[in-house]
Amino acid sequence: MTERRIYYQDTDAWRVVYYANYLRYLEQGRSDFLRARGLSVGTLHEQGYLIPVMRLEIDYLVPAILDDLIRVDTTVLEITHATCTLGQQVVRVSDGEMLVDAKVTLACLGPGKKARRLPRELMQALKGE
Repeated sequence: MTERRIYYQDTDAWRVVYYANYLRYLEQGRSDFLRARGLSVGTLHEQGYLIPVMRLEIDYLVPAILDDLIRVDTTVLEITHATCTLGQQVVRVSDGEMLVDAKVTLACLGPGKKARRLPRELMQALKGE
């Protein structure tokens, strides 16, 4: 779970979060999710693995505005040998309202940027082992 304050730089002229910024929040949420389970994206990268987004479904439900405190919740929906799909929600902390609902499918590229099976340590982190 990642909490983050909405600052002026995140917003448009109406003090509403610019829609593309949610992609950054979701990325941060995924990184923090793995870190909380003992694995950093940096470690995977050092080992030659990249975990790119290959599919994203996102529903923008309610806008976040300047000074809101938001939380990104991440859950594992599906794990295969070569991909994983995560559910992610952006929630306003003050009232628990869901602002964004997303489903993100990640793939694995290994050394040489070739499709690979998910590394063992990533599988374990996703399963919470």
